[in-house]
Amino acid sequence: MKKQWYVVQTLTGLEDAVKENIEKKVKSLGSHSLVGRVVVPEEVVLDATKKSMEKHIVSPEAKLHVRSGQEVKKGQLLAEEPPIRARKNGKVKDLKNYRRIVVETADRRFQKIYNVPEGARIETGIKIGALVRQGMPFTKNGEYVSEMNGRIVNVERMKKIVIENADGEEDVYYVPRETFDSSMIKKGMKVKAGDLLAEGKKYYAQSSGKVEVRDLGVRKEILIAKTKRKKLFPGYVFVEMIMNDEGYTFVRSVPGVYGFLSEGRKPVPLKPKDIRVLLRLAGIEEYETKKAEKVELDFDVGDTVKIISGPFEDFIGVVKEVDPQRQMLKVAVALLGRETPVELHISEVEKIE
Repeated sequence: MKKQWYVVQTLTGLEDAVKENIEKKVKSLGSHSLVGRVVVPEEVVLDATKKSMEKHIVSPEAKLHVRSGQEVKKGQLLAEEPPIRARKNGKVKDLKNYRRIVVETADRRFQKIYNVPEGARIETGIKIGALVRQGMPFTKNGEYVSEMNGRIVNVERMKKIVIENADGEEDVYYVPRETFDSSMIKKGMKVKAGDLLAEGKKYYAQSSGKVEVRDLGVRKEILIAKTKRKKLFPGYVFVEMIMNDEGYTFVRSVPGVYGFLSEGRKPVPLKPKDIRVLLRLAGIEEYETKKAEKVELDFDVGDTVKIISGPFEDFIGVVKEVDPQRQMLKVAVALLGRETPVELHISEVEKIE
């Protein structure tokens, strides 16, 4: 007889304990032929109690190692900038410390980069998130000022490298201080076109959470929101087993088990489509991430869509919320006979006309 998946009922809060009890009993009695996998599906939700959100700003040329919706752990590589190489042959003429200040307009359409010498003494209020006005000084001597109204989106310590070419012209490179190697680049040394001046800067997650990537044209933002895990079906545990008298008694006698999800007192096996979703949500079954051929933000509340990627692939759902800025949708799908909200990127769905 082939194993099938059944729903075991317990009290809310005892799901993990029941899962552990079943697995211990199977191991101690060697009943693997009778009972297989035991799953307590969880969903990842944003932790609303955390007001701060981790943010990394990278260039359009940066290589991303994460995507929107992905969960990351602290210390995981998020992105890396391309290495900086000399454009022409020449000699290193000067090395100085600078501060790079990036200002962006409120509509995020325009951005201005200011490279300011550290020796000019940066004002104390110049930090990420600060509002600036046209004419506002960045330095105490007033020599460097903002040319537009906006908000500071990045402040970074840089090393300015000036390389004088054979024809007397100067090439200027700004390298993040953390990637500059003073043993590799020294004043007066000769360099050739293509020589490495600095490795590309790498960005690592400072905390665990869920990723959102925003492509703003002039830059990309990688946001990490802290998350917590929540039981997708409180009071239920999913068991792969052979449903005969022996299997029923084996599971039913486990502490914390109060019965099976049944019809007319007969336990009902799950449909393959439903258990596929549960296994994917539990991380047991892998799935391929697909993208729509054409992505447009042409969705309205009430639209019917087909999910083409992720754990709920091939499910049909109804759009409940649209977030144009994040290009995200909240879609309601029917899972195990109840409406389940799922947050999806617009590239993960197709509208059904």
